[in-house]
Amino acid sequence: MPDVKKSAKNLLPRPVGSTYEKVLRNLYRYLLRAPRGQKAAVLQMVEVFAVSFACALTFSILPQETPAWVLFSAWGIAAILAATLTMALGLNHTQLVSYRGTELLQSSLVALAASVGVVSLPTVMGHPLPVEFAMMFWGLYLTCAVTFRFGLRSIVTRIYEKSQKRVRVLIYGAGQTGQQLVDALRTDKAVMPVCFVDDNPTLQSKTLRGLPVFAPERVPDLLQSREIDRVVMAMPSASRPVQARVEENLRRLGCEVQRMPSFSDWLEGNTSPAPIRHVRISHLLNREMVEKDLPEVRNAYHGKRILVTGAGGSIGSEICRQILMCKPETLILLDHSELALFQIERELSELKSNVTMIPVLGSICEAGLVRDVMGRYRVDTVLHAAAYKHVPMVECNLIEGLRNNVLGTKVVADAAMEAGVAQFTLISSDKAVRPTSIMGSSKRLAELVIQDLATRSTHTKFGVVRFGNVLGSSGSVVPLFREQIAQGGPVTVTHPQVSRFFMTISEAVRLVLLAGSFDSNGDVLVLKMGKPVLIREVARQMIEGAGMSVKDTANPDGDIEIVFTGLRPGEKLHEELLLRQDMITTPHEKIMRSPERGLSELEMATVLRDLRNAIQARNADAVHAVLDRWIEGRATIGPQKSVPAE
Repeated sequence: MPDVKKSAKNLLPRPVGSTYEKVLRNLYRYLLRAPRGQKAAVLQMVEVFAVSFACALTFSILPQETPAWVLFSAWGIAAILAATLTMALGLNHTQLVSYRGTELLQSSLVALAASVGVVSLPTVMGHPLPVEFAMMFWGLYLTCAVTFRFGLRSIVTRIYEKSQKRVRVLIYGAGQTGQQLVDALRTDKAVMPVCFVDDNPTLQSKTLRGLPVFAPERVPDLLQSREIDRVVMAMPSASRPVQARVEENLRRLGCEVQRMPSFSDWLEGNTSPAPIRHVRISHLLNREMVEKDLPEVRNAYHGKRILVTGAGGSIGSEICRQILMCKPETLILLDHSELALFQIERELSELKSNVTMIPVLGSICEAGLVRDVMGRYRVDTVLHAAAYKHVPMVECNLIEGLRNNVLGTKVVADAAMEAGVAQFTLISSDKAVRPTSIMGSSKRLAELVIQDLATRSTHTKFGVVRFGNVLGSSGSVVPLFREQIAQGGPVTVTHPQVSRFFMTISEAVRLVLLAGSFDSNGDVLVLKMGKPVLIREVARQMIEGAGMSVKDTANPDGDIEIVFTGLRPGEKLHEELLLRQDMITTPHEKIMRSPERGLSELEMATVLRDLRNAIQARNADAVHAVLDRWIEGRATIGPQKSVPAE
């Protein structure tokens, strides 16, 4: 990646501290601090010099037999007229950078008046000069005056550029807006346009507004060779997906990118993007959200010593945030990711709570570590959120997925029962119901582990909380769709008919916390999640919520296309939440208890023994044999072929 951030010394053609740089800086300081009277005097001297140069050149080109004193007098009257009119018109107070069309016309009038004076005085003295003399003087004087001013402006500009650090800007888009932007930045003291980039081949290799135009393929080289600090996108007529795609590509190169509206839109006040319509979460969920004021759970956690496994994950970190509001005595954060643990511990510490927080770095599969944490901190409650949850990833790494999700759960649950923990809650998934994936199978086995321990525990209450996809969690479709929309699409959906149950992270965590307050042991708590939501409808709503339209056969001019890529290995078309339909009510109307049959103690011991042996031997076939034998309703599906977009 090219280094686009250059220090101030790279803007100078000599090393910092050189005599060249010191001279430039001193000249710039003088020009910057000089009184306006001195600057006006300098410009007045330009006019006098121009008159003198024009007179001398004209006299030498058109020799006359006129006495020298007459010619000297003609020069004097021309100089006086030029100086007087320059002051009267304010040309000596006009900034060099502002010397343009109107000022050129004024200089032409001054030259005309001076040329009339040059020939008038000798005529009055009886030594008339030819008309050619006046015409040549006028042309030479005007040329000299304008050339001297432009030359002086060029010198001052170069001194300024070499003495000050300015933001070097690449203009992406050489159309009308880009050219107008360059004109506007010409006199800017902090920004300097360097070049254009445009994808129009007819403009490439040309020079517009004094700047070269390059092809987009040259951007990586230009960032370094031209020492670009910032890229301004001046292409307001391009569609939003195109702009988003270009911006994303530029940012990947390490650029600082800004978008520029058209000047006509700016004058009309239309400087903001198309309005983004808010997509209500309840619309994505296809149901009303669980209210925040659930039955009182504060007493279940107030003053307690609580262990949260997977504390750095999407669910685990939200559990920690909500638990903190219940004011426990101690909050223990366990995670195997150092970065995730650091981030959640720092976030919670900034809340300046009186709760004692203990970050523990390690894996739930380390039995010695888990037992030590349970005993040392005298844990009252365990909220077990640690799991490998990404279906395709676990499908490719089934041995480690089962080791972590099943055997790791067994380690934590055994340690909790041994330490006399009062409440243990496992966070499960709808993918555990008649699973087709290794991830879902691992979560179902974890549920069976907890149900087995619940039948034998005399002190610890074990519970399972099962819910569907969580909006906004890592790996969920919402952040993926948001990223794809920001890049200009397409948005990828696995199948036109794929559907999922959805809930928000805060809803999921409230359900987890409620599990600890209910008087149950070994039951599976399930949220009433309404009807499943079609993923393609979620994609459509998010595209339209971003102010764009879906591109399909009915709308070929739309902004973003939805592409169907085919089901991934282990992925279902539709998820389920229940193994049985005979639900039992709980203290909350939207949360139900699912009475599901577990395995006997002997059966569970056989499952764990065979699974450990298969994992130890890293035998995938043996693993599948265990899962097929003991998991109710398990089915295996392979990867599906891509489905064409509708």
